[in-house]
Amino acid sequence: MKTWKCEVCGYVHKGESPPEFCPVCGADRDRFSEMVIRVERSAPAAAAAWRCSICDHLHSGSAAPEHCPVCSAPANLFAPERETAPVAGLADVGRVLILGAGVAGMTAAEEARKAAPGVAIQLISREPGLPYYRLNLTRFLAGEVTEAELAMQQRSWYEQQRIELVEGDVSAIVPEAGEVKLRDGRMLSYDRLVLASGAHPFVPPIAGATREGVSVLRTLADARAIRQRLQPGQRVVCIGGGLLGLETAGALTRQGARVTLLEGQEWLLPRQLPRRGGQLLQQHVESCGIAVRCGVQVRELVGDEQVQGVRLADDSVIPAELVIISAGVRPNSYLARQSQLKVKTGVIVDDRMFTSDPAILAAGDIAEHRGLLYGIWPAGYAQGVVAGINAVGGHAEFSGLAPSTRLKVLEVELFSIGQLSLADASYELVEEEGDGGYRALVCRDSHILGAALVGDTALAQLLTDAIKDEVQLPELPELLKHFPRLAERFG
Repeated sequence: MKTWKCEVCGYVHKGESPPEFCPVCGADRDRFSEMVIRVERSAPAAAAAWRCSICDHLHSGSAAPEHCPVCSAPANLFAPERETAPVAGLADVGRVLILGAGVAGMTAAEEARKAAPGVAIQLISREPGLPYYRLNLTRFLAGEVTEAELAMQQRSWYEQQRIELVEGDVSAIVPEAGEVKLRDGRMLSYDRLVLASGAHPFVPPIAGATREGVSVLRTLADARAIRQRLQPGQRVVCIGGGLLGLETAGALTRQGARVTLLEGQEWLLPRQLPRRGGQLLQQHVESCGIAVRCGVQVRELVGDEQVQGVRLADDSVIPAELVIISAGVRPNSYLARQSQLKVKTGVIVDDRMFTSDPAILAAGDIAEHRGLLYGIWPAGYAQGVVAGINAVGGHAEFSGLAPSTRLKVLEVELFSIGQLSLADASYELVEEEGDGGYRALVCRDSHILGAALVGDTALAQLLTDAIKDEVQLPELPELLKHFPRLAERFG
């Protein structure tokens, strides 16, 4: 069975062909692309491993790589090391415990069941009720989908799959005993543990952030609380001009709120778009009735018990009865740290999603793979597949995903991939406007290192393949005709 990824919202569909439309964002089937995950169901003999002495990356294989994929250190700076995650046979695994019921945890449970019909599987969810599509919360906030439509699976599915859904908050992992402790005192045992506990919203140290009417949007409970408080014509400030901030601002505007969006950088989506692309996006956002202010810093949230406004660094105050903070997320790594697992920003995993403990794997927002924390749905899904198979003794590897973003913000389509910053003078930013869109390439010599599209995203797949396969510009005549300056040079 094939796997298809929605290039607009990241939803993953399994089947011989993509669906007629995305059940999450409504995108047509031509917005789906095939997603390939390398999986071997049989368990091979353990291979040697090599550790980079500079960044600590662990490479599996009979020889060190030519260069470290994380820090580019040469092969002579790698030292041989025995694998810390030996391959286990099915006979060694009778009970799998999965901590977290987001996309990574759900996928790990499903794949573990497929690979091992007789293994006992427990899926721990900190939130009450059925696991749901977190990426659909802004649509729920906008009133476009009902709460019932958020569920990933109905309760009968868990019964059919013999996956026990456990509601509870884990307070400790006891690796030496193969157990986890829940806050209510229950103890659950495991032969393999998959950490898929996700991330939590980052709230900057802003004075007044604990006042009533100040919220984040990460859980269904957050979305419910915002909807209960929201009134037509209400003044709302969204702090953060990233993807979630933009989607939240759009959802609240559709509910009749008067929204102001604040971004600390000089333009919107600074990680995904060059300055000009962000400026064009801002023009579109403002045409939808959202006030946008970039390059501003928040000093405090003013009011008494209830928030009444946002004071900026220039001492001006933007009135608000509701403030939503979208300042990014941080991995829920505290349990892993307490358990003495190897943690940097996230829990360090190898290509098979094993942590520094051979009985514990990690996947999704909590997992740091080759120095990267993805924080996107497709990566969580792919890592969940690999973790679920390996947890029951199979063999699968996650080799990474191209850091790309494709979505629709307030009805304008965006695409971004690769590196969009200019590291030094050898990098060149090439931009073109017209024909209903904005196009940008970051090039070095004759190679494309990054690209961004606003409006017309028809070139998205061509750019993705070109960057992935390292195709040089002279070999891309279809692309060059959209960039006259490059066509003169390489055409």
